[in-house]
Amino acid sequence: MSAKAGYFRNYLHCDLTAGSCERLPLAEEIIEKYIGGRGFGAKMIWENLKAHDFKIDPLGPENLLVVAPGPLTGVYLPSSGKASFVSISPATGLYGDSSMGGSFGVELRQAGMDFLSITGAAPEMSILFIDDDEAAQIIPMPQLRGKSCLETEGIIKKHLNCHDVHVASIGIGGEHLVRFACVNCDWSRNAGRTGIGAIMGSKNLKAIVVRGETDLPVADMEGLMRETDQAVRYMREHKFFNMWQQQGLMNVIEYANTQGILPTFNFKATTFPAHDKINGEVMFDEYKIGDSACFACPMSCGNICLVKNGKYAGTVTEGPEYESCAMLGSNLGIDKFDAILEANRLCDEYGIDTISTGGIIGAVIEGYESGVISLEDLDGQEISWNHDEAVIALIGKIARREGIGGTLADGAKAIISRWPEMDKLLLQVKGLEQSAYDSRVGASMGLAYATSDIGAHHTRAWTIAKEIEEGANWTPKQKVELVIYHQTLRPLFDMLGVCRLPWIELGLNERHYERFFSYVTGRETTLEELLALSNVVYSLTRRINVHLGASRKDDSLPYKVRNVPILTGPNAGKTLDIKEFEELLSLYYEERGWDENGVPPAEMEAMF
Repeated sequence: MSAKAGYFRNYLHCDLTAGSCERLPLAEEIIEKYIGGRGFGAKMIWENLKAHDFKIDPLGPENLLVVAPGPLTGVYLPSSGKASFVSISPATGLYGDSSMGGSFGVELRQAGMDFLSITGAAPEMSILFIDDDEAAQIIPMPQLRGKSCLETEGIIKKHLNCHDVHVASIGIGGEHLVRFACVNCDWSRNAGRTGIGAIMGSKNLKAIVVRGETDLPVADMEGLMRETDQAVRYMREHKFFNMWQQQGLMNVIEYANTQGILPTFNFKATTFPAHDKINGEVMFDEYKIGDSACFACPMSCGNICLVKNGKYAGTVTEGPEYESCAMLGSNLGIDKFDAILEANRLCDEYGIDTISTGGIIGAVIEGYESGVISLEDLDGQEISWNHDEAVIALIGKIARREGIGGTLADGAKAIISRWPEMDKLLLQVKGLEQSAYDSRVGASMGLAYATSDIGAHHTRAWTIAKEIEEGANWTPKQKVELVIYHQTLRPLFDMLGVCRLPWIELGLNERHYERFFSYVTGRETTLEELLALSNVVYSLTRRINVHLGASRKDDSLPYKVRNVPILTGPNAGKTLDIKEFEELLSLYYEERGWDENGVPPAEMEAMF
């Protein structure tokens, strides 16, 4: 059954080299098979790779960037503000995507399209202006070079004499092709991982600017409103709802520290002695001045924080969230919340990913401490644990590619190439620096990092809480099945254009989403049918990576995870059980129908 609503059945394709933008029809088959969001992006990347014989420089003009909300983005249901940015990653050389919240994806849909695709490179720094259903324009704005993300947004609104636009922009990190540069919108909502900002920088595209007023097509508004009211009522009555509005993801600091999975001193330890100086309670009591939320989100998990005194007085930012606080705080030994806020603000302004930045700087500190990196390598500037001034200076050097920052800006692979011993200190998978959960505690989380199509990122599958809860009672098959389920349901949320937090944090039943989809599109479906489509997309991204050279050797875990015991806390002495991990990996391939080397059958490509 085809969708009656939910789609505009067209997309905007922009060739920056040719200076052209045109609306193209979107085939019904693509709508039915790929749903939207990450699904549309993966399909378009696949077609572009085939057209170039799978030989693409991620920072070359031929690399395609797809920005895709989903059919549920922008409609009346919880947390429906997501859009996926999809391309070939300059950080890994493999498939890459990153999800952005806020309202940018909503505005893109309200401009009357299902997604945006961008190729080529503009001859000078430019913006792409999409004004509702009028012809899109590529506007040269060389005056934006060197501007921060927030400055860029203000200049563009003044130039267009319009504040009723949403701006997704890059900072100097993207301009300087930092391979973990991100795209920023709505002050501090970011497509943060896999280096999407560097791709925009390589295309001389400083910003995508959208103004839309088109009504979104919904098949059954009354049914949708009933379903949404039920879901929101459940969320508001949840025992943790108020805590989420007060602390957002910052409440995870205490959980991670208690469970012994909080990255500390570059993952040498997993409990931080000063955790009570950087947790959600400190943020709420001493720094928080307001809430923020993505489109239609009752959780309002964003925190607006202000430093009121001290050397960072006047720093104001939205954040940090758990990942940023952990990677820029405990992972670097920093016990000063005001310094974490300043580091977070700078990363947002420069447009670089806080997870990769914190992971790389942590490895640099340990590398200097252990003699792998010399004082000369550091341009004569010492750095150590809890040395916030040195950390903040190094963030700027990375964004500007100054001195050692030139190597660090190229990410994990380049760092290990220059200093091979850093492979023992820098936690990464496939070239993507690891998220802020230690996987030595649980083989399922290690499996999730290792088999993630984009590299070591927690949003693909977050199974560690379940593994801690189940302990030794959890069978290998159950671990593998949960990883695969997460890797299927979570991509489905990205395909639909919604946030995962109502499900993962408040336990909103995933069955709501089959009904949301049916009410919006008029296409009757079940969760199982939607998950089957999501599973095809995961196989598609795996086939993309296989064509780009990935195999079982890349589904591995960092040296430190495999060989270096945790120093402190309830999990002191633990390393990952390699034998168990390899058995889980083989079972994972078997469950997915891939061969022992992790390669899906070639005949599967007929499905794409």
